[in-house]
Amino acid sequence: MFRKLAMAGAASLIVGTVAYADGHSKDIVDTAVGAGSFETLVAAVQAAELVDTLKGEGPFTVFAPTDEAFAALPEGTVETLLKPENKDQLVAVLTYHVVPGKVMSGDLSDDMTAATVQGGDITIDLDNGVMVNDANVVQADIETSNGVIHVIDKVILPAS
Repeated sequence: MFRKLAMAGAASLIVGTVAYADGHSKDIVDTAVGAGSFETLVAAVQAAELVDTLKGEGPFTVFAPTDEAFAALPEGTVETLLKPENKDQLVAVLTYHVVPGKVMSGDLSDDMTAATVQGGDITIDLDNGVMVNDANVVQADIETSNGVIHVIDKVILPAS
């Protein structure tokens, strides 16, 4: 009886460890692809040639707009940004959504600012939920092997 309990306990520990490790084994790009709600973001990252960077060691914090967030932009905006001649502008928009380091929701404080990879600053507002500039964080702390993703409901744009 003891042997069966010990074996069952060991098996559940191994399965639990494998499940935990698998939950963090995907990088930011693979996690976004697997989620199914970031097709526009993934297409933009590919067009901007940032896939290798976001699959890199990091760590990175990505404020990831959903497909609905991209769809809410003025008509033609996404298509225009995806054109090869607009790659620099696309890179600027995308890297404005990335902060170096791994910033979990518990690390945030009201009215804090953070420098983005693009070079501009974003502002965190905790007065009515969690906001990044004027976007709401709708899901936080999706851990990946090279950082964390926070899902936002709006595309945030750097100052012109």
